Amino acid sequence: MLLGEYDVAVIGGGHAGCEAALAAARLGMRTVIFSISLDAIGNLPCNPSIGGTAKGHLVREIDALGGEMGKAADASFIQSKMLNRGKGPAVYSLRAQIDRTRYHVEMKRRLENQERLCIKQAEITEIKLTDGAVSGIVTATGAEYGAKAIIIATGTYLKGKILIGSYSKESGPDGMFPANSLSACLEDMGIELRRFKTGTPARLHADSLNYEKMTEERGDEKVVPFSFETEEPGENRVSCYLVYTNEKTHKIITDNLERSAMYGGYVEGVGPRYCPSIEDKVVRFHDKPRHQIFIEPMGLGTKEMYAQGFSTSLPEDVQLAMYRSVEGLENAEIMRSAYAIEYDCCDPTQLYATLEFKTISGLYGAGQFNGTSGYEEAAAQGLVAGINAALKLRNEEPLIITRSDGYIGTLIDDLITKGTNEPYRMMTSRSEYRLLLRQDNADERLTPMGHRVGLISDDRYEKFLKKLNMIDNEIKRLEKTVVPPRLANPLLESLGSTPIKTGVKLAELIRRPELDYEKLATIDTERPELPEAVWEQAEIKLKYEGYIKRQIAEAEQFKKMESRLLPADMDYDDVYGLRLEARQKLNKIRPKSLGQASRISGVSPADISVLIIWLEQKGRNK
Repeated sequence: MLLGEYDVAVIGGGHAGCEAALAAARLGMRTVIFSISLDAIGNLPCNPSIGGTAKGHLVREIDALGGEMGKAADASFIQSKMLNRGKGPAVYSLRAQIDRTRYHVEMKRRLENQERLCIKQAEITEIKLTDGAVSGIVTATGAEYGAKAIIIATGTYLKGKILIGSYSKESGPDGMFPANSLSACLEDMGIELRRFKTGTPARLHADSLNYEKMTEERGDEKVVPFSFETEEPGENRVSCYLVYTNEKTHKIITDNLERSAMYGGYVEGVGPRYCPSIEDKVVRFHDKPRHQIFIEPMGLGTKEMYAQGFSTSLPEDVQLAMYRSVEGLENAEIMRSAYAIEYDCCDPTQLYATLEFKTISGLYGAGQFNGTSGYEEAAAQGLVAGINAALKLRNEEPLIITRSDGYIGTLIDDLITKGTNEPYRMMTSRSEYRLLLRQDNADERLTPMGHRVGLISDDRYEKFLKKLNMIDNEIKRLEKTVVPPRLANPLLESLGSTPIKTGVKLAELIRRPELDYEKLATIDTERPELPEAVWEQAEIKLKYEGYIKRQIAEAEQFKKMESRLLPADMDYDDVYGLRLEARQKLNKIRPKSLGQASRISGVSPADISVLIIWLEQKGRNK
């Protein structure tokens, strides 16, 4: 029952699948995307938000490359906030509360309107191979579709199981059908799978909550969009609220720990370290008298409120008592119970940096299937997988984003070289080049790549180049404009800054910690009218110039190690001096360069020295 032939087939309609399908279709591939339910396309099954610390960077980078998440988020947000404003610009991170239904509608509409993209509701049960390469897929109903490249983006559906106390049921998130048959096919193909777990809090009825006992959390007065192309981002529509657990809450939890699916021994999968359940928080941080919980609206057209930080797998009677023990939630009515969910995913060290499997030509992995956690991490991988599948079919050079290029590069490099024993979450601390990889300059770093592969239009690229020119011109102006003492000193003294005795350039004043571009507006008499994004980058480049130069030098050293390639067919058992663990890890992961080899867990600096000597000897012999 062959029903169609495609260039690229995407399995899964979540955030990874959506980006992968859109990228492949936009790059000229006849593409098909399969979702178990079309109502699950672009779904936000857990937190109704996009962005956050480090995750906001990923969304900006997705947009800079030509992806869709940032635009869809800008079209459906109901509250926006820039996090970490009290810290440096390297860790500023945009976060938006999202209207969950609106986001789904937005993303589904974008898929439906995309040329060369077909959308189908079906469960994929088999991937067909021909001579070690993918050739097609089979659905649960027996329909077959030919495909030259296949991207697996199954999220938490792959043998998904919901757990609430001692109750368990085969299910995807939100009561959707699970994908139970594909795992066996993947294992037969030689793909190593593992079992991970995540969870989601209960949803509470908005009218059952006492907001007078909560701390209101408003959005920013000035809304900053995710997409570099969004000119009118809209306004904040809702507030979020902060509450805290207490000793009574913790006692209810500890008294019922054995009834938790996790502590009762019902959970097989490994959960996320950085997003633990409330029972895990109470056990691991038993000295803390309280934990913060954010009460967040799910959208403008619903009364459902999400209790961020209150994830649990306790049974429903304990959930109700636990929630109602919190001040402000005394009469809370649970609309959807909290649950844990287990699912199958792959060991990502089986992948190249393109996210293609090393042993199966044309097969790619993306999103939670690769062991990550989070919508943003998933979308970033889906975009890279979709781009590289299309580039391979076009016989073009792949897109490899390195650690010094972006957080996307750090994310993928961590997965394929270090692997992960728990759901991986992106954090700013994972990057060595945080000051270079800011969210404000994501376009400067990645838009040329997006234009090269074909996702960034010539018109958008011209606007981007114009912006870079404006930044450069403003920096030059600030570096040559001199302000006399009579004009500057009254302002400097009012701001507690040291007065000047001779004329000083505006750039030097901007570098002072207590001053910035906006504060100097009254003495900058020749200041041109510029977009905020332009003068913001000009200010950051000047204020952090020394640190930026130092990180650029570190990145150049990194690139030297990345450029020292290792033979693809190298047998590390033949390299004298390597430790046994290093040989085993290197033979399994097969790094492409010395730099990648140095980041593999179990490969020491001494092992890298051995490899350097081996490469030099090889070069002399040649």
